[in-house]
Amino acid sequence: MTMPSSLCPNRMQIHSIHQETSDVWTINLINHDFYTYSPGQYALVSIKNSDEIMRAYTISSTPGQSRFITITVRRLDHGVGSCWLTNSVKPGDYLWLSDAQGEFTCAEINSNQYLMLAAGCGVTPIMSMVRWLMANRPQADVKVLFNVRDQQQVIFADEWQQLVNLYSPRLQLCTMAEHPDHGGIAEGRLTQEKLFALVPDIRSRVVMTCGPTPYMKNAQQFAKNLGVPAEHFFMERFSLDPEPIESEDTLSLKIRHRLMNFKVPVGTSLLSALEQNKQPVIAACRAGGCGSCKTRVLSGNYITSSTMTLTAEEIANGYVLACSCQLQGDTEIA
Repeated sequence: MTMPSSLCPNRMQIHSIHQETSDVWTINLINHDFYTYSPGQYALVSIKNSDEIMRAYTISSTPGQSRFITITVRRLDHGVGSCWLTNSVKPGDYLWLSDAQGEFTCAEINSNQYLMLAAGCGVTPIMSMVRWLMANRPQADVKVLFNVRDQQQVIFADEWQQLVNLYSPRLQLCTMAEHPDHGGIAEGRLTQEKLFALVPDIRSRVVMTCGPTPYMKNAQQFAKNLGVPAEHFFMERFSLDPEPIESEDTLSLKIRHRLMNFKVPVGTSLLSALEQNKQPVIAACRAGGCGSCKTRVLSGNYITSSTMTLTAEEIANGYVLACSCQLQGDTEIA
């Protein structure tokens, strides 16, 4: 079986698939070789075993603690990756994964006091890290606030209960359902007041958060306001949320080797511009972490928010990460 892409060299066989909620499934993978990862990291998955479409998913298993390598996937209505992984693949099939990536992990943090803030599928790296901390840091004290739409949307519900039963009071879990909301402290959306009431010692904890981008930005602001030092706050960086661009001003995007020219809104990312105009581009993490969308800009007016996977030589030669390149004026790419 030929490797579909050099980005995804690790072949794993699907052992079983477990439905977590109405729209979330965990895929259990048998890894026939040694696969190194840290709790909280993610991997790129080759979709339909192709060399063009990859998506990033958190490795929801925990090194040294889990029987399988697992990814946990929420099906999105028009998600190319999530629909294939939750509708089409079956036990016995093979998936190709990249090496583990990402810096959102507790493994290198020197602390025993944690607050984990999760919303929706953002709980996947949080669960990976909580298992690891309970098993590997006997002094660890971890509080988890998990925001969900309702109590039927609690991913890993049974395992959370088992972990709390096993590790309480070192591990405390509060699931906050958005519906119903009767005004209780542990109901509805997370606010700064609720956060302080539930975790009055927040400023002494390392805060780690994962969820939709607006949720994480709110959590970051709440933590800052409540006295958490910036160096003690960590959030996952990759996201599939497209950024809405409302600008009426447009610019010209030229693709030299295709002799094409498009009009796109000022401020849109190069990745969005290419995808909106049906141009082939490989993009997995969509937040400047994996490097799969590396593109050479020949000329133009743009700003970049991440160059973390580019070498100094590549940057000097005009390479950008398309997901992290916001177009400000007319631009030409190779």
